[in-house]
Amino acid sequence: MIKQLFNKPSYFSYSFFIVLAFSVILNRMVLNGESNFYILYILSVIFLGIGFYNKPLWFLILFTVITVTCRYFSITDSESNIGVFLIHLLTYLLITLISSGLMNYVQKVKEDHLALTTALANALDSRDRYTLHHSENVAKYAVRIAEKMKLSEECCEVIRKGALLHDIGKIGIPEHILGKSGKLTDEEYEIIKSHPTLGHNMIKHIEHFHKNGVLDIVLYHHERYDGKGYPTGLKGDQIPLFARIVGIADTFDAMTTKRVYRDEFDIEYALNEIRKNRGTQFDPEIANVFLSLFEENSQSSGIL
Repeated sequence: MIKQLFNKPSYFSYSFFIVLAFSVILNRMVLNGESNFYILYILSVIFLGIGFYNKPLWFLILFTVITVTCRYFSITDSESNIGVFLIHLLTYLLITLISSGLMNYVQKVKEDHLALTTALANALDSRDRYTLHHSENVAKYAVRIAEKMKLSEECCEVIRKGALLHDIGKIGIPEHILGKSGKLTDEEYEIIKSHPTLGHNMIKHIEHFHKNGVLDIVLYHHERYDGKGYPTGLKGDQIPLFARIVGIADTFDAMTTKRVYRDEFDIEYALNEIRKNRGTQFDPEIANVFLSLFEENSQSSGIL
């Protein structure tokens, strides 16, 4: 819950104004300035720093001054003078800047995670011109499905990262197999089928991926709803939700993208394949959500 709040800085910016207004009303109009109830002013500058972390320094200083001024005139202090005002101002400004700095750090960590994910995905896609942008396309389709299912913004972000990395294990597949234009032998196909496990082992030590579901996407995106997928043969709801979503997006983009061993299929053919395989290869409910996205866009180009 707290993590989700830090993903919504606007909540803290609204809270700053609400808490500041409530502090003035409580101390000035209800308590008549006689109670030294100043904790809400401290809370308001914490919200100020978090909610407006990306604002320029002058903005943070200005609203800290406004907060301290409100405190100065709404709380009757036996030592209310300019010296006390300046001490309060410096203290509150320090709290504002610390809060802003912490929020900047949180956002920087998120950006670094995304940069790492994108770099890994680009490293994979650059190995094969026929799959260039495949990971980006899968991420786009998967997020649209998740949004249509009304999953949270945080879940959509996890799905996007997992989709970008879903084939990362193919970095460990030999070039002559990955780029083979003819039919794969049984032995070569088994090597290709090892890429979810290889990918999982490559990134399993990244704690952030371990906790949020990215690893499930990498490991289970080739599982089938009927239990005939790989690598573990999970069935139905045993397959993590995020992996079921990415699995459909992955299959669709694979069919509609030119590969070294075949030309791309047209969109209608790919959609019909997904229709036919509802309840066997794909989760039927998620498949219906995906198909509905194309039905909604049928009057335009039919493309998401």
